[in-house]
Amino acid sequence: MLGLLCVPAHADGSRDISRDTLAPNDGWASDAGGTTGGSTADDAHVFTVRDRGELVRALDGGSATPKIIRIAGTVDANTDDDGDRLDCADYATDVYGIGRYLAAYDPRTWGSAKPSGPQEEARQASAARQAERIELAVGSNTTIVGLGDNAVLKGASLQLKGADNVIVRNLELRDAYDCFPVWQPNTGGLGDWKTAYDNIWLRGATHVWIDHVTLSDKGHPDHVEPTYFGRNYLRHDGLLDITNASDLVTVSWSRFADHDKAMLIGNGDTATGDRGRLRVTLHHNEFESVVQRAPRVRFGQVHLYNNRYVVPADAHDYRYSIGVSTESAIHAENNAFHTPGHIEVADLVKSWNGTALHQSGTRFNGYPVDLLAIYNAYNSGSERDLTADVGWTPTLHTKIDSAETADRAVARGAGAGRLP
Repeated sequence: MLGLLCVPAHADGSRDISRDTLAPNDGWASDAGGTTGGSTADDAHVFTVRDRGELVRALDGGSATPKIIRIAGTVDANTDDDGDRLDCADYATDVYGIGRYLAAYDPRTWGSAKPSGPQEEARQASAARQAERIELAVGSNTTIVGLGDNAVLKGASLQLKGADNVIVRNLELRDAYDCFPVWQPNTGGLGDWKTAYDNIWLRGATHVWIDHVTLSDKGHPDHVEPTYFGRNYLRHDGLLDITNASDLVTVSWSRFADHDKAMLIGNGDTATGDRGRLRVTLHHNEFESVVQRAPRVRFGQVHLYNNRYVVPADAHDYRYSIGVSTESAIHAENNAFHTPGHIEVADLVKSWNGTALHQSGTRFNGYPVDLLAIYNAYNSGSERDLTADVGWTPTLHTKIDSAETADRAVARGAGAGRLP
């Protein structure tokens, strides 16, 4: 039976959310049986973890055994088996060095070929050492919750690969920092650095509810990293990526902050196996200081309602918020955008081979706007017009408030440590 369960309170007076389940009609994750996570776990599979070792043991290699994992305090994934902190130098092989890597693959001498040879092999070996520590497999029938108001998972990449029925709530996930980015000479025409880790990555995952989480690069912002080969030496990939035919996902009351590429839904224009999948609901989330992908969508039916977007006054690298890509079907309702003067309404949307975007009730710096009409008017010379017909109408949703009401509520209530 779905719905919030009556559960005891913690000694500090906070409500125990670890056996909560997703309420009926709360987005796509409530469809086809709903999402219950590890709510049926027996007492032997309810864990309170305080370090990486305890977390790894509780996750049990990504097993499907119903389990509840409560994170207390800060858990750092970049630690050894004794709990001692590991940094990039600890992962690097004796052969690898950033100076040697840059010298080997300088485009002026290496050209545009994909990196290969001793330094790239050493980079891969070093990266594998880090991945072994920070990539954490989350299996089916699992609930992960933060205890209290200050639970943090630092430096980790939660990997939901083929998992079904997972809940992640009330947790700050920060700084999935890649020590060993790879140079890709042909990306974007000028080449670029590619990183490996998302804070949360869904691949072929189904029935996933992510609620009241905070995701950011806190601790190592990319904008302070150096520039190599004329490109920012990025250390972070996505905050939450939903790819490889993942399906039936609800992301609610969460905060995405201080990051470049926040959320990718569908990972390739040729991934036709994603058709009929990638059904995702995003509601009452805040995207603050996010450069792009909030979200970028391919193929999926995405319901985007009552979200709040904040672009700071000093943001000069902002690209777009809503990415309309191949066969995407985004139904956007009552979202609020706050931007500085140099960002216009038409900048909020970017299209790559997209054909449609439904929008209604959009507020831009306090004023109602027709986002679709303005986008089409400003971009008709360079991009095809988008139609309003996305081919579906959402039915699985909670109460849809006005953009103004949701804007205030999300500002107060989104993110970890802000459960009602």
